[in-house]
Amino acid sequence: MREPLRYLGVRGEPDPALLARLSAAADKLTRTVEPRWVWRAYPLIHGELPVLEGAGLTLPGALAARMLAECSHAVLLACTLGAGFEALLRAEQARGMDRAALLDACGSAWVEAGCDEVQAEISDRFPDLYLTDRFSPGYGDLPLSLQRDICGSLDAPRRLGVQVTDSLLLNPSKTVTAVIGLSDRPQPARIRGCGFCNLRETCQYRKGGKTCGA
Repeated sequence: MREPLRYLGVRGEPDPALLARLSAAADKLTRTVEPRWVWRAYPLIHGELPVLEGAGLTLPGALAARMLAECSHAVLLACTLGAGFEALLRAEQARGMDRAALLDACGSAWVEAGCDEVQAEISDRFPDLYLTDRFSPGYGDLPLSLQRDICGSLDAPRRLGVQVTDSLLLNPSKTVTAVIGLSDRPQPARIRGCGFCNLRETCQYRKGGKTCGA
């Protein structure tokens, strides 16, 4: 429940009635919709910018270069709640926007939980390698325009039904794309904290002198 509460902007101890409603929304979601994903590992070519060999994909910006500096491979992944979540959300919207808001927050947490499952699967597949933090287009200086390249490399439109809109958003809405580096040595967490967050200037937690804990 901590993650949906964070997405809802709830600080401190939640109201028991809200927590009960949120728990009911989460239960309905997890009984109805399962995260689906695809991923693929590519050898890395290190030059001025890291290049994923076989994908023909260059990762621009300082964040990717720093994250992948000690990595031999990089993984592209896409994880989605699919059209099933969209249908569930529309049904909740018809019953009340407050119900839809609770479900939407649970959906954000559920797709991130799916990404955690992907990361565990990758770790099991490469037991002798160490994973970096995952990072996504739009985070730091990694451009949103990479959404199309990542989805294309993974054949996500066909395999997951994921599309990239003209404004570079992902459809279905609860979809995440990300990059994870693979290294032969342990990788420290490099992108935790407010300094790397795109919302740091408008964050309500920071205005209140707190953090979201991410």
